[in-house]
Amino acid sequence: MEQFKDLVTITPWHMVMMLGNLLILTLIVKKLLFERVQKVLDERQARADAMLDDARRAKETAEVEKAEYESHLATAKQEVADMLAQADKTAAARSEETLAAARAQAAQMKQKAEAEIEQARKKALNDAKDEIGGMAMAIASKVVEREISEADHKALIDSFIENVGDAS
Repeated sequence: MEQFKDLVTITPWHMVMMLGNLLILTLIVKKLLFERVQKVLDERQARADAMLDDARRAKETAEVEKAEYESHLATAKQEVADMLAQADKTAAARSEETLAAARAQAAQMKQKAEAEIEQARKKALNDAKDEIGGMAMAIASKVVEREISEADHKALIDSFIENVGDAS
């Protein structure tokens, strides 16, 4: 046990030696290892900062592009709205033109029909006058029972037609 006792005891000389060793090891580690580790850490920090800067710039660029996109989108929507409004106006104008043409055609057809009706009425009236004139002559010849000359016949028919024309 005696030999282990020396290992456990603390002597001032051993303390000085241990502190010296610790100091020397600390200086060696600092000189050889700490500067290299610090250099690696600084490089990593620089890369991380560069990455953050790149990310910040990319975000700013994306925001600018997003604003431009939204501006273009708004412009495109306005153009579409303008086109639709123009199409509505064009369709309304064409519809109005079609209606006007149809009205004009209907008016023309009505005038033509009225002219045909008037012509048919006149023809029917003339046919009736001719038939009435013939009947009047037959009646007059029976009443008079004499032969009428062509001039007298014509005068009687004209007189009868005038009287019938005035009556209608």
